[in-house]
Amino acid sequence: MTAMAAVAALTASSQNIQVHYDFGRNIYADEESDRQKVTITLEQFKADKWGSWFYFVDIDMSRKFFRSAYTEISREFNIGKQGFAAHVEYDGGLGRDQIGSFQHAALLGGAYNGHNADFSKTWSVQLMYKRYFKSYDYTSAYHSFQLTGVWGLNFANKKCTFSGFIDFWRGENWRAGHEGHGMLVILTEPQFWYNVTPNLSFGSEIEISNNFIYNTYNDKSFFINPTIAAKWNF
Repeated sequence: MTAMAAVAALTASSQNIQVHYDFGRNIYADEESDRQKVTITLEQFKADKWGSWFYFVDIDMSRKFFRSAYTEISREFNIGKQGFAAHVEYDGGLGRDQIGSFQHAALLGGAYNGHNADFSKTWSVQLMYKRYFKSYDYTSAYHSFQLTGVWGLNFANKKCTFSGFIDFWRGENWRAGHEGHGMLVILTEPQFWYNVTPNLSFGSEIEISNNFIYNTYNDKSFFINPTIAAKWNF
């Protein structure tokens, strides 16, 4: 699971922790037999006079230990007063073995961010050059790109929140006979939250992807993995 980019935080400064129970292994018993059941996410967004900071950390849990930790850290620098910004980002993480690890990448590009008058609606579009690094055996460094869209919407007198992101990027094809060739990866994670209080929310995230899940069981590349979740806003 990955979390959303900064503009979805909906406020000038916010921090939250989320706990997700993932149903993917129940839905795809063969293709995702080793998928984690529980993910803990910590994320923070902070705006300042130059732009904004955003980071999140996803920790995938098993019954006896944490399996992996994945993070994205980004910094934006405002360009003028029309919503444009320069965007710098680092993505990467570690797992208990190479299969569970993440290939590290650096991103550089531009963003266009917007919101309505009361910040109940926010959006962002980011277009970035992406550089993957050789992170462990069987990976290689290569050039890529990423197009990201992010949205956030508070409604029903702020009792409900609909937010999420969609990413498109060029990945390397790992399937037998296609090694070294590029492929388009699509990942989106819409979230719906019912805000019991300003601090406590319950809801769901649905991970929808194509060419994102590492699946050697068959040729299936499209997956829908829902969760049930709780969130605490600090």
